[in-house]
Amino acid sequence: MKKLFLASLLGSTIAMCTAAMAADDLKTLEAAAKAEGAVNSVGMPNDWANWAGTWKDLSDKYGLKHIDTDMSSAQEIAKFAAEKDNASADIGDVGAAFGPIAVKQGVVQPYKPSTWDQIPAWAKDKDGNWALAYTGTIAFIVNKKLLHGSEAPTKWADLKDGKYKVSIGDVSTAAQAANGVLAAALANGGDEKNLQPALLLFADIAKQGRLSMSNPTIATMEKGEIEVGVVWDFNGLSYKAKMANPDDYVVLIPSDGSVISGYTTIINKYAKNPNAAKLTREYIFSDAGQINLAKGNARPIRAEHLTLPAEVQAKLLPNEQYKKVTPIKDADAWEKTSKALPQKWQEEVIINMQ
Repeated sequence: MKKLFLASLLGSTIAMCTAAMAADDLKTLEAAAKAEGAVNSVGMPNDWANWAGTWKDLSDKYGLKHIDTDMSSAQEIAKFAAEKDNASADIGDVGAAFGPIAVKQGVVQPYKPSTWDQIPAWAKDKDGNWALAYTGTIAFIVNKKLLHGSEAPTKWADLKDGKYKVSIGDVSTAAQAANGVLAAALANGGDEKNLQPALLLFADIAKQGRLSMSNPTIATMEKGEIEVGVVWDFNGLSYKAKMANPDDYVVLIPSDGSVISGYTTIINKYAKNPNAAKLTREYIFSDAGQINLAKGNARPIRAEHLTLPAEVQAKLLPNEQYKKVTPIKDADAWEKTSKALPQKWQEEVIINMQ
């Protein structure tokens, strides 16, 4: 009994010491970040995923000044590499596929936030170079007023027989559109190496004259050009909220399957304010930071470990809609397939448009 008691006491002491060390480390990080006094970001504008809330909190709590330059994921990585002798950016936010690319190019540095263990294994780099802070799952946004007598689709299979036009956007330039193709493939027995089921589905829609070339955006939705759009869930929810008559729209995850991906911060290896960048990541993964993202319609990666305020939960889709979503399991295969997708889309889908 004594041995058991001593072992238990020792275990508790070690846990307490570990927690104390972590707290000390955070205090040291906060002090170093305050001394730097600023954090400069790329691809993290105020109106995307409510980054505005995070920048305000970091300013109020730690006195960090902030500026952002909006750019694409590829541009962010190129900027980190090009400016290594005089870095103007400390941290960026890139699509999931670009995290490993940034690591391969050697332009990032690691930092594991204190909530690291609550991030799913599929959504993080084991060394801490990247981790998804929020997810994107391919969804439908449907303008119920424009369905031409059809029922609102709830799954990919429904798209075959509707009378409405389907808008997915430009698969040659938009990650959202390419992931939309992958989601349709996964729901129909395909995978990262095999997009054929999705290409057949969209070719069938194109033959019926129902594949729209309009990109599903706020502007095209306001013009009434989008009947059924294939979008990230957070985009769909954000678009719906901004419409003059939001009740005309429904946003849902297709029940026969979809792909879940997301966005990760990357900390510039050459950052002038590395501690401020690390503290920014720490805050993003805290409860308050995750709730900030949810306020911007982005589903936090730690959603299952959070109790969101009711008014914030109402901005997201119910957890049960995500039961059949699948993360990308073979990133290398998807990188190759997605590069080949634009040509296949032209040859097998666009050619069928009436």
